[in-house]
Amino acid sequence: MKMKTIITLIILTISFSINAQDFMGKATYKTHRKSNISFGDGKNAPNPEMQKKLEAQMKKMNQKTFTLNFNRFESTYKENESLAAPQTKMGGIKMISFGGGGTDLLYKNVKENTYAKKTDIMGKNFLIKDEIKKIDWELSDETKNIGMYTCYKATFSREVEEIDFSSFSAGDSKENEVKEEKKMKTIVTTAWYTPQIPISNGPREFGGLPGLILELRQGELTIVCSEVVLNPSKKVEIKEPKKGKVISQSKFNEIQEKKSKEMMEKFKSRNGLDLGNGTTIKIGG
Repeated sequence: MKMKTIITLIILTISFSINAQDFMGKATYKTHRKSNISFGDGKNAPNPEMQKKLEAQMKKMNQKTFTLNFNRFESTYKENESLAAPQTKMGGIKMISFGGGGTDLLYKNVKENTYAKKTDIMGKNFLIKDEIKKIDWELSDETKNIGMYTCYKATFSREVEEIDFSSFSAGDSKENEVKEEKKMKTIVTTAWYTPQIPISNGPREFGGLPGLILELRQGELTIVCSEVVLNPSKKVEIKEPKKGKVISQSKFNEIQEKKSKEMMEKFKSRNGLDLGNGTTIKIGG
């Protein structure tokens, strides 16, 4: 199918699908992120029972469900609430999730090209307010069906600086500093959007396409829409968050990077973070 046909389809879909000013809906997304964490080997490996519990906990941490509430121009994206599993003592190990969580709320206004994100770092609340960055999507005529919707493929690539924390040295505090080995890597993002829901939006920070994004893959991250409800009987509530210390995205990134480095300094050797009782967690395999 040629690009001209895609554009024609989009125009027709807009004409027939969005006639009312109060057009709204909600989409449910399932997310999964592969983990490259090793729990040690040889004498540092945990016993089989502990290994199984750690792997189950990591799997749960990497599988989440989110809801995108949207109208023609605005949206909110938030993790669904779930009952917290009772904590189990595993040789003194406590799994910690750093950098955001279930209380995060992302608000986007595609008409004004702005967003506001309520988040926190170690208990301190922030309100990130900034402009939505333009994504240079490359549109394709490749299609596939997701549920009842015909979706089109779009991709973009970007070069990012990768910091490798795999190199550590033992000794005094000065010698024990984290050694950063910087290199560049290419991240490819693939999205599948449907012109049948012609809003320029999607999960997380993604959008800018002539249709709602129903599936997205970026590195180890996969996001798939499991349900879409258009114009539900109960009005969808979309409110911009107001609480938290107002900060730009770049400034927040600086704070987050600083806190991440402080946590990485807890890694005592090349074998990773010493969790006690002879067990370590090693990042990167």
